[in-house]
Amino acid sequence: MSALYESSLNGLQFGLMLFLLAAGLTLVFGIMDMINLAHGSLYMFGAYLTATLLNATGSFLIAVPVALLSTAAIGMLLEVSVLRTLYRRDHLSQVLATFALILVSNEVVRLVWGAQPIKLNIPEALSGPIAVGGGVSYPAYRLLVIGVGIAVAAALYLIVARTRMGMWVRAGASNREMATAMGVDIRRLFTYVFGFGALLCGLAGAMLGPLLSVQVGMGESILILAFVVVVIGGIGSIRGALVGALLVGLVDTVGRTALPALFGAFFSPTVASGLGPTAASMLIYVLMAAVLFFKPRGLFPARG
Repeated sequence: MSALYESSLNGLQFGLMLFLLAAGLTLVFGIMDMINLAHGSLYMFGAYLTATLLNATGSFLIAVPVALLSTAAIGMLLEVSVLRTLYRRDHLSQVLATFALILVSNEVVRLVWGAQPIKLNIPEALSGPIAVGGGVSYPAYRLLVIGVGIAVAAALYLIVARTRMGMWVRAGASNREMATAMGVDIRRLFTYVFGFGALLCGLAGAMLGPLLSVQVGMGESILILAFVVVVIGGIGSIRGALVGALLVGLVDTVGRTALPALFGAFFSPTVASGLGPTAASMLIYVLMAAVLFFKPRGLFPARG
């Protein structure tokens, strides 16, 4: 039971980090109608910049904010210089162009940091476990990741639902021409939204970097999960991104713990240990197929 409890916490932590990626992705696609495959590259830049700044300053509290602002600046530069020219192109052109950006980004990382993975250490003050009840101790850093994810989700809701900028974002997503006629500078809004999405990517990279390997191409695998989250939750929906991310995180993580034990009742331990993780990774796509069968537009599609 304690293993299942710990797996649930891991799923919550992973789901909240997926939300940071999926929220930026769904904002960009929902408002700009832009398919950006290079979204995962911004996550990679966030992790690499955090690791570099942490090694240079020795302070996680300094490294993370500077890395986030730098990642946001990279995102806005990409939007102004490259992506802005793709808004009126079809989705196939956007896919091809942003796939090219993935290749370019990976080569830039190889040139700057080398081809070998680099280490992003957990802050020493957060390296130990904390008792979370039920006789279970859980790593303090993972609890921090959960707290950051919840705080960002709440802040994002308040920004989108309660602020003037959020009103402009919703107006731009609903009717771009009408928002322009009402005096909203759509071009500048798009740049800010893209920069904010890049910042969320950088935050996910900074938080997950100590838990995963910081290496070239790290954004591609997690980008697939982010797209699955967006499809399950509903394109353009922040609430859908949160619910979809939590579902994917919990199904993936709990499945990797529960399925090997389930298969162990029918197969040898060797077969069960190999089959369990494979079946768990398939469960995510089974979940997506089931949601789309009953709700073709996702769980919480944006209005329009």
